[in-house]
Amino acid sequence: MPGAPRVGVLAYQGDVREHLAALAAVGAAAAEVRSLADLDAVDGLVVPGGESTVIGKLAARYGLLEPLRERAAAGLPVFGTCAGMIFLAREVEGPPQDLLGVLDVRVRRNAFGRQVASFEAEVDVKGVDGGPVAGAFIRAPWVADAGPEVEVLAELEGKVVAVRQGNLLATAFHPELSGEVRLHRWLVDLIAERRST
Repeated sequence: MPGAPRVGVLAYQGDVREHLAALAAVGAAAAEVRSLADLDAVDGLVVPGGESTVIGKLAARYGLLEPLRERAAAGLPVFGTCAGMIFLAREVEGPPQDLLGVLDVRVRRNAFGRQVASFEAEVDVKGVDGGPVAGAFIRAPWVADAGPEVEVLAELEGKVVAVRQGNLLATAFHPELSGEVRLHRWLVDLIAERRST
């Protein structure tokens, strides 16, 4: 797809296939990222939902923690969903785990409850046109604390569930499981903005 942004999905664990499909639906050339060479070949990255501790351990094992931190700090557009939000965060409440620490938030894991408490909800996300965003909350986190550079994009039941900090976008929910692609389009637009500067 000539000219299309190449967007990677960190493909160690989680809902990789669904994100690849959502990215393709918004015109991106989607690719799995597992290695440094894969990371070097993309213009943006999605960190999917799944199990944040596993994602962190595998990123560390395959030598991607520091390169991911460096790319995010240098402006690589990154979108994290659910476990991806946790992995991007500076701090997580609970047992220590490998984090990128690039998003200035403290998150609470499983904040909305365990697997049996999973639910779907319509979320009004600031900056997203066309009405509420449909999302699945599966052992979802929420943002317990956010730094001054973090913009709150959405709340649910008074809890912060979507944020943006410059080139970083994160949601506590899974839009890709509901067939929702507007946040993936937003990521592609961030890449286009970065390319034009």
